[in-house]
Amino acid sequence: MLVHDVYLTLKEGGLEACARLVANARALLAHHEGILFFAAGTRATEGFERPVNDREFDVALHIVFADRAAHDAYQASPDHRRFVDEGSPNWSGVRVFDSDCG
Repeated sequence: MLVHDVYLTLKEGGLEACARLVANARALLAHHEGILFFAAGTRATEGFERPVNDREFDVALHIVFADRAAHDAYQASPDHRRFVDEGSPNWSGVRVFDSDCG
């Protein structure tokens, strides 16, 4: 398994912008072949103010792929390109963490 976690910081955040990005992620990204788990959501706020909590993002994507080939096909897909093309003008930061979770 390959776990693909993406943390997006928005230039113009706010509840509406975050909700639009989450909805767009669910519509364009969740259905790809080889995805075992998909989740998209906003940063949890209340009760997560410990020093170890990273609060430098607005929206997170968590995708578990069956294997590297499924991940690579997803990256090259038209829907992934569309998600990036439509969303990236409002992104001030993107951090990606990929993990082999065999």
